[in-house]
Amino acid sequence: MKILGLTGGIGMGKSTVAAMFRRHGVPVFDADAEVRRAQSPGGAAIAPITAAFPGVVRNGVLDRAALRARILADPTARKQIEILMHRLVRQSEHRFLARARRHRARAVLLDIPLLLETGGARRVDLVITVSAPRDIQIARVRRRGLAPPEIARIIALQMPDHEKRRRADITIFTGLSRGVTARTVRRIIARDIPPQRLSRLAPVCHRSP
Repeated sequence: MKILGLTGGIGMGKSTVAAMFRRHGVPVFDADAEVRRAQSPGGAAIAPITAAFPGVVRNGVLDRAALRARILADPTARKQIEILMHRLVRQSEHRFLARARRHRARAVLLDIPLLLETGGARRVDLVITVSAPRDIQIARVRRRGLAPPEIARIIALQMPDHEKRRRADITIFTGLSRGVTARTVRRIIARDIPPQRLSRLAPVCHRSP
């Protein structure tokens, strides 16, 4: 089974590219979705976050804005939450890969924002990063409701785009048009994934059970 790793900074178009792979029958593991699940009420991350960051969980519900503010203000807190969430996401990833192998998937895509930062390149056969011009990136993130100063802080904390492109095997540029991006994805699938039927998991394996 071929394992593709997808990464990219905030607002670069990673989710769009992952959805394109999924439509072509490639099962996708969505690390961000796993984080949201773990941080939802009753999720595996709520208790340890409550213990580590008093005040950001109220009545069992995580205040994501409060946690984000704490992380942006304190590098130690950022490292602490990264370690916690990385452990939980890796457990979900193991379950996803085991299920994909049981179903004899030809290839899977691991959609992981911190793939390179956490040494994930060693776990995949091909590293793919997405990239777009800074003005397009900022415009996309602003549509999520974040203010420019907050966007600038988030981008500053992430691995620079040029470094991700340098370390990746393939860069998908998403700043032109959706059609151009889709053609790039099709070329990658045709060139780098075995031609047999990819997997029966495609409709259901975008997240771990």
